[in-house]
Amino acid sequence: MPDTNLLLHQVSASGREGRMVETYIEQKRGETANDRNDRAIRVAVKWYNEHLKKIEDEEKIQVIFLTNDRINKEKALEEGITAYTCEEYIKSLTANPELVDRLACVSDEGKEIEGGKIIFPEHIPLSKLQQGIKSGIYLQGTYRANRENYLEATVWVHGDAEENKEIIVQGLKHLNRAIHEDVVAVELLAKDEWVAPSSVVLQDDGQNEENIENEEEKENILKTSINKDMLRPTGRVVGIIKRNWRPYCGMLSKSQIKEARRHLFTPADRRIPRIRIETRQADTLEGQRIIVAIDGWPRNSRYPNGHFVKNLGSAGDKETETEVLLLEHDVPHQAFSQAVLSFLPKMPWSITEEDMKHREDLRHLSVCSVDPPGCTDIDDALHYREIENGNLEVGVHIADVSHFIRPGNALDEESVKRGTTVYLLVGFSLLAFSCIWEMNHKAEILKTRFTKSIINSKASLTYAEAQMRIDSATMNDDITTSLRGLNKLAKILKKKRIDNGALTLASPEVRFHMDSETHDPIDLQTKELKETNSMVEEFMLLANISVAQKIYDEFPEFALLRKHPAPPPSNYDILVKAAKSKNLEIKTDSAKALAESLDKAESPTFPYLNTLLRILTTRCMMQAVYFCSGMDNDFHHYGLASPIYTHFTSPIRRYADIIVHRLLAVAIGADSTYPELTDKHKLAEMCKNLNYRHKMAQYAQRASVAFHTQLFFKTKGVVNEDAYILFVRKNAVVVLIPKYGLEGTVFFEEKDKPTPKLEYNSEVPSLTVEDTTLHVFDKVKVNIMLDDSNIQHQKMRMVLVEPKVRHKIVRTTLSFSNDEPKKKKKKLQK
Repeated sequence: MPDTNLLLHQVSASGREGRMVETYIEQKRGETANDRNDRAIRVAVKWYNEHLKKIEDEEKIQVIFLTNDRINKEKALEEGITAYTCEEYIKSLTANPELVDRLACVSDEGKEIEGGKIIFPEHIPLSKLQQGIKSGIYLQGTYRANRENYLEATVWVHGDAEENKEIIVQGLKHLNRAIHEDVVAVELLAKDEWVAPSSVVLQDDGQNEENIENEEEKENILKTSINKDMLRPTGRVVGIIKRNWRPYCGMLSKSQIKEARRHLFTPADRRIPRIRIETRQADTLEGQRIIVAIDGWPRNSRYPNGHFVKNLGSAGDKETETEVLLLEHDVPHQAFSQAVLSFLPKMPWSITEEDMKHREDLRHLSVCSVDPPGCTDIDDALHYREIENGNLEVGVHIADVSHFIRPGNALDEESVKRGTTVYLLVGFSLLAFSCIWEMNHKAEILKTRFTKSIINSKASLTYAEAQMRIDSATMNDDITTSLRGLNKLAKILKKKRIDNGALTLASPEVRFHMDSETHDPIDLQTKELKETNSMVEEFMLLANISVAQKIYDEFPEFALLRKHPAPPPSNYDILVKAAKSKNLEIKTDSAKALAESLDKAESPTFPYLNTLLRILTTRCMMQAVYFCSGMDNDFHHYGLASPIYTHFTSPIRRYADIIVHRLLAVAIGADSTYPELTDKHKLAEMCKNLNYRHKMAQYAQRASVAFHTQLFFKTKGVVNEDAYILFVRKNAVVVLIPKYGLEGTVFFEEKDKPTPKLEYNSEVPSLTVEDTTLHVFDKVKVNIMLDDSNIQHQKMRMVLVEPKVRHKIVRTTLSFSNDEPKKKKKKLQK
């Protein structure tokens, strides 16, 4: 039998060796806690060696001590213990050479490149950074890399320094080895060195690492100021306070040098720099999606060092790409544990007499649900009826998910991360949480009540089916009559909201029709919105507002609410300029002024212009966030023009709604409270996590749409479609294709091709390519095709067809209007 190795590795925490009499040791006088810990581990190794000798077994077991502490290893060897560093041991396993790839660099900065030229400034030590932050010399913030420009980032400053909330960082040396989401210290530059956010699209093309001069040429483009009004606080990264590295998905960019072991890894996320790894498996890993971890970033290396972690599978494979998408957006997707599953209701499930005792029986009402086609997680239903006093009763009934997910159990803990599902099915009695209003015919609320209930859904309709019933001249059953009544009230409610300043924005959404066998997309179209979409939305909004007010009245310190901050004025610059270019005025001093000016911004000859303006307005908005009422004093929801708001209507897909259900249940005496529910600090921490999960879910959804769009166009070849220009950049335009709800970038600079003369005007805004000027909102024609030349970053490629640009390639110039400082222009020979 072969020898068996029992590995004991050094741990840093004292006392991990246990409290066995044979291995426990006292700390000697003058001995540090760490030295005592090292000695205790060596004692434990000796004990294992002696103990295993007594076991009668055919296998000979050898105890090996792994430590990266040089002194500890030397002492172990002196004491007769077999000891290795981790690297020495892994390299000794000659039968498994691939394990060497997984070795991390030991030093924090990673392995220095021999003879490498110093590229980056030295990071200031943490102790000095903390002193500098305290004295105001440096600012602390979260580093956010720019997805469109690898030479630019922003640092969001922590704390209340509103005037310097966002700091721009431009140029390789100023970025100084910070990586997306790191917590960094920045030093503000003098005001005469401040810059404007760049409008140029720059992507790291993986040029020769030694060619730093090429980077400096690109940086010269960034330094072109627009005007003084566009300048923003600018700084440089002087040190790292906390690294927030994670394992990164991507692909190996194999070295062109034969039998090379050093290669570059290209992350899927463009905000992450390339990573240098050493591997003997380059031929095997080429074309595969892999995971790599960063170990450090030396001053004389263009890229950080890292090591190979895991092979996910072939690039382009649907399952592999889905795995990458979920991992990159930190979406929990592992199988549910038995502990979690044990708390699900036993099937077949039915309502018990005990359930009936504590609920209002509403099964006699004509309740129905209206949802998108194919929807399975139906969690809301509505009812409408006239009551004896001539008023109207309207109810929103939400699946009572919190009945099944009790505080603190395994199912609840898992739901914090990813939620759960309960289905509402037609013809079944269902547990619900109901919000019921008494209204007059002007949609004015006279009374509001909340109750745990039992309902029976009489119909489950799609938006189209509900619309057909409302419009039908022959259908007059109870459900149809209810839908007409609901639709009439919804129109009044919507008008009131808009009159109060609520925004009606636009965002192109797409729907895929999938092949039933292959699950590949076979059709792609923008979602069509009907009156019934708006009808359901109005009552969901009203329920959320009513519940928000109720839980805040009962728990002013502990209510989980949702707010939408007003955007800073600078966010609207692009919208105002774009509208002005079409001789329209957009007012942004309040939500109401914005809403009214958007309503007026129409062109008889260009009906789609108003939709484009609303899409652009959406891009100016801030992100709505959850918060605890006792930790904030600004409750206002800007987009809805509501003084208070929360989420109550989707507990199946949002954990925030479950907390709101629990608060509401306690408020009406339908359930008891528990300590975490009335701890504002814990609720605030939970809100932070919910906001992160919500943001990552949105990103994952967009990435999924992009991936399935690529699958759809894979077999289409070149498709010619109408498009509208949404943004102009210094070297590209971003277009929207209404037919597919698809957005893409048309580049005018292509690698290995002469660049046309480009003139960018930030005020109009416009981009002149040779003799053709392109403005925001111009209608153009583009060819759409899948560009799979880079399997790592497959993308939809768009080429301008109309208007046709006549190329007169004499020189490469990048010029800027508006009295900008003139820069040296790079000239190329004919």
